[in-house]
Amino acid sequence: SQVKSLFFGTRIASLYVQPLAGGDVAFLVGVLKSLLEHEWTDKTFVDNHSEGSEEAFAYAKETAWQEIEKESGVEKPVIEKCAQMLHDSKGTIFAWAMGLTHHQSGVDNVLAVCNLAIATGNVGRKGAGLLPIRGHSNVQGVGSVGFAPSLQEGIRATLERIYNTPLPATPGLDTFTMIEAADDGNIDLLIALGGNLWGSNPDSQWAARAMQKIGTTIYLSTKLNPGHFHGRGKTTLILPVLARDEEPQSTSQESMFNFVRISAGGAANVDGLMKPESEVICELATRVLGREKFDWKELSSHKRIRQLIAETIPGWQEMATIDETGKEFTIEGRIFHTPMFKTESGKALMHKTPIPANLPEGLRLITLRSEGQFNTVVYEEDDFYRGMPHRHCILVSEKDAARLNIRDGQRVTVRGEAGEMPGIEVVIGEIRPGAVAMFYPESNVLIKGAIDRRSRTPAFKSAPVWIEP
Repeated sequence: SQVKSLFFGTRIASLYVQPLAGGDVAFLVGVLKSLLEHEWTDKTFVDNHSEGSEEAFAYAKETAWQEIEKESGVEKPVIEKCAQMLHDSKGTIFAWAMGLTHHQSGVDNVLAVCNLAIATGNVGRKGAGLLPIRGHSNVQGVGSVGFAPSLQEGIRATLERIYNTPLPATPGLDTFTMIEAADDGNIDLLIALGGNLWGSNPDSQWAARAMQKIGTTIYLSTKLNPGHFHGRGKTTLILPVLARDEEPQSTSQESMFNFVRISAGGAANVDGLMKPESEVICELATRVLGREKFDWKELSSHKRIRQLIAETIPGWQEMATIDETGKEFTIEGRIFHTPMFKTESGKALMHKTPIPANLPEGLRLITLRSEGQFNTVVYEEDDFYRGMPHRHCILVSEKDAARLNIRDGQRVTVRGEAGEMPGIEVVIGEIRPGAVAMFYPESNVLIKGAIDRRSRTPAFKSAPVWIEP
């Protein structure tokens, strides 16, 4: 189709492609194969600024078009059109979100995108690049400051030097592994800082059973959510804390576009009765661990935390003065205007990305978040974007509805590998045949805990389901 630019009044080419849910690697390998067959790769860039192209290119060349079409759900002429548009483009930005990452092949999905960017010389220069879109600002921020199951060695060494204290070397648990450990009876105390751990995991019945085995669970939360009830421990405390715009101190955030900003504090809704989350954490640590080796109360100062971040995390030096300057900044080492990359060789790395085997036959469920939803928190029952009247709907294509002999507005039972949901209303609408969509986190009850072995991310975007009248 042709779309008109609102900014320049020019006409630009546009192509809307819907691969099968879980068919992204096959589609992206197909685009790379087409680029190679037409000699549309940037050979000079690949030779001078990348490693691993031989294996990545060989796999794309050897993979049959029949397999690519079958596993991607996209016909060869459409794939070739994508390759031609990429070749003709003077600069391409590759953007992606959870539609690529929430699969068992999530890491390979992203690596396959990176292969295309490298193969066409669309990274390491202005006007092009790779742009992951996060769900909200501090999905990125917590990773940037080392808040991960295994503390980055550089951060560990700096903190040990600053405080002259060795830190535990034992790796922690990711979200999914934490639920597994709880189900095995290996977690006696859980302190949950915001969020909804129960609602963030697949197989809701399993997650609830596992979390209810925990001895004591303490939630620090700005509002109640279903996880407080389904994910309760044998003893549960819910400690209300101030939301970010109610905190008396300034807070900082990292945007999805690599800007770090400071936000002024605000006035609490319930004056004097609730505390900032950081103050509660420091108070708990002081009472349990004492202050002999470490003064936890020092970290109740947000300004002190920002100074510590500036001293500890590479590229964050400006954080030390942001309270005085109020100046936002971008983090060093993230924006690549020249083809020098943060690898040992300084070159970009390409990877072979095998097409996933044994993808589910039949309908594949894609979980969605509605317009009126922020992560697991739902503010509005309907979804203006897709015309779905409430949360207990399933979006089905007209072709699949005819094949299954179901009609718009009909109530059905949806079964998954982990559970079932009766009384679900059918909404016939714009979705590709073979895929259906339901809302997260309600539909988590259907989804078995199939995870990407490297990222440990559950496959929320390609789970097998069956529909019964």
